[in-house]
Amino acid sequence: MAKIPRFDTLSWAAEDGVLVLAFDRPEQMNALNAEVERELHTALRLAVEDPTIRAVVLTGSGNAFSAGYDLSEDDAVSREQRTVRDVVMRWWNADTTAASRHLSLMRLELPVIAAVNGWCLGGGLWYALCSDITIASDRAVFGQPEVRENQNSTFLLAALVGWKNAHRYALTGDHFDAQEALRMGVVNEVVPHDELLERASALARRIALVPRDSVRLNKMITTLGLEAMGLRNALETAGLVSVVLHSGSTDSPDLEGLNRVRAQRGLRASLELRDTPFIPEPGGPRSVPRKGRPSRP
Repeated sequence: MAKIPRFDTLSWAAEDGVLVLAFDRPEQMNALNAEVERELHTALRLAVEDPTIRAVVLTGSGNAFSAGYDLSEDDAVSREQRTVRDVVMRWWNADTTAASRHLSLMRLELPVIAAVNGWCLGGGLWYALCSDITIASDRAVFGQPEVRENQNSTFLLAALVGWKNAHRYALTGDHFDAQEALRMGVVNEVVPHDELLERASALARRIALVPRDSVRLNKMITTLGLEAMGLRNALETAGLVSVVLHSGSTDSPDLEGLNRVRAQRGLRASLELRDTPFIPEPGGPRSVPRKGRPSRP
């Protein structure tokens, strides 16, 4: 029996040729940071090297698949930056490598099935988009609310759902529920919450019946075809644009009030300031107005 790897931010469970990897920071809604991504890609490489593993199911612990990148850690890093070069290099190192991180799942020799069990936001949504197959719980909620403060969407969304659907959500940051995700093609299937992991694992076991080389080659036909059509160039160009966007965020006049509240009262207060004007939203738990607050069209 192969030794089970130990991770700080992931859980690993392999059985019957299927590896279930779960983001395991439930207290932080499985928010992504450098350590989470490093461990995720290490785990995926180890899975490829294990001949007994034929498919990967990627999910999250607790109530979230992943709430996206950890803004509290971003703020801590920002306070340590002293020069324009520090700011630019920080975002250069983060944004210009994003395409490779996402394409690595698409190029992985093993199929990856995302089992979206709850909140799936920002960078968490991006990992669900670049998985080979995505199955959603009927409780899943998707979105990129970070675009409301000079953050970027991903071309993967437009590539999957078309630019009209992509702009409906990438230009507002609105959440959308599992049924809307199914309508647009973000997910393959919506299942009852309690059946999610078993349904994803059953599909993984079905794929495991196919010769491993056949699965690998057919994955590459799709991935290399999309790259030949320009997917990699689109993602890498977006990374360069993101460097400019992120590096100038602290000086944006539109974000002056938000940045001041975040500095004085913390992240939670700034997120409430950012998102309150958008409530109620058209899909998901935040579609219902909070008590005592009037509805908005």
